[in-house]
Amino acid sequence: MRPPGARPGPAEREILSLAVPAFGALVSEPLFLLADSAIVGALGTEPLAGLGIAGAVLATAVNLFVFLAYGTTASVARRSGAGDLRGALAQGVDGLWLATGLGILASALTGLGAPALVGLFGAGPAVSAQAVAYLRWSVPGMPGMLIVLAATGTLRGLRDTRTPLVVASAGALVNVVLNLLLVHAAGLGIAGSAMGTSLTQLGMGATTAAVVVRAARREGAPLRPDLAGIRASGTAGMPLLVRTLAMRASLLLTTYVATRLGPAPLAAHQVTSSVWTLLALALDALAIAAQTLTGRALGAGDVPRARDATRRMVRWGVYGGAVGMIGLLAVRGLLGPLFSPDPKVREALAAALVVAAVTQPLAGYVFVLDGVLIGAGDGRYLAATATVQLVVYLPLALAVIWAAPRGTAGLVWLWITFAGGWMATRAFFLGHRIRGSDWIVVGPG
Repeated sequence: MRPPGARPGPAEREILSLAVPAFGALVSEPLFLLADSAIVGALGTEPLAGLGIAGAVLATAVNLFVFLAYGTTASVARRSGAGDLRGALAQGVDGLWLATGLGILASALTGLGAPALVGLFGAGPAVSAQAVAYLRWSVPGMPGMLIVLAATGTLRGLRDTRTPLVVASAGALVNVVLNLLLVHAAGLGIAGSAMGTSLTQLGMGATTAAVVVRAARREGAPLRPDLAGIRASGTAGMPLLVRTLAMRASLLLTTYVATRLGPAPLAAHQVTSSVWTLLALALDALAIAAQTLTGRALGAGDVPRARDATRRMVRWGVYGGAVGMIGLLAVRGLLGPLFSPDPKVREALAAALVVAAVTQPLAGYVFVLDGVLIGAGDGRYLAATATVQLVVYLPLALAVIWAAPRGTAGLVWLWITFAGGWMATRAFFLGHRIRGSDWIVVGPG
């Protein structure tokens, strides 16, 4: 659907050709978690609440390394825009090696530290036991997911968003089948859900890596580990890592506050977070287009094209958020029975989803501008402002524990603080930056 007033043309078609396939690929991970939530929710409130904690830990562990996708997209797009396809693919291969090493390390640390990580949330023994079980059986899939991030970043930088879409679609289907078989048919409970997701993630990683390797061979790019290139990829990604750490801290803080509101609000928060993430990544498809188009335009030295693409994509982001708002408001009453038989969970979920819905246009604005600045390589600014945003959000979130009632009302206040306050702070800093010119740096980088 085209935003009202937008004229169809090459620019809009290029945005859509990147954003639509990227949407399908981006939503694969939240679809995994939503499928897990629906399947595990049938086991009871405690397993679903445990999945909420484990999901927050896993999302943090994986998304700490999102620079493998975002940084690679920007650097590959710049080199490709400058006409250096072999160099672009060489950077992509370096990213795959870096992802493999980081994935193995992160998997080992998360598995060993599972009880301590879950204990940080202060949940009861029954909920914590479910969370630890899910975590320990999920970590084998982490290397696969990091490889997917790096390979997908390379393909996006080359303007190939269709391959990640095909892999993600197949992965989502396989994940549902494996989860149903392992959780219910095999009777493995929440551990079976984690096993199915891990197997799917490993398969996706192998498939996307093979696509990048074939392209690198075709262009004569080196496939062996290049320590200098791997080190350069890691160094370039440090600002985005700091940015992600600050953002994940904000999300973990939100889950911590939800834990203090009781088991039913925590279970409802888990589902609301999954739905919000699904919608966020749908909007983030436009941010992926922004990364690619901005990187290519600046790599080619075409500043007017970069600014024009930014204006167009911001408009698309706001209208896309409005569509998400209307859709979520229309179906929110139908979601409760899909995820929990508990009336308290359903009541809290329906209320929190209203807040998640009405903040979608703001989210569309934020995600697109975030993508533009990532594509421009403006990681230091994003890192610094993300840290400030966390400092601003911290007392607001903690105030919910101190001042808001427990139960549904407390969860609503938490989502007002998160989806309203935190996102508005991000919008302020991103909007201020984009109006200036300090983010505009031309050349292959």
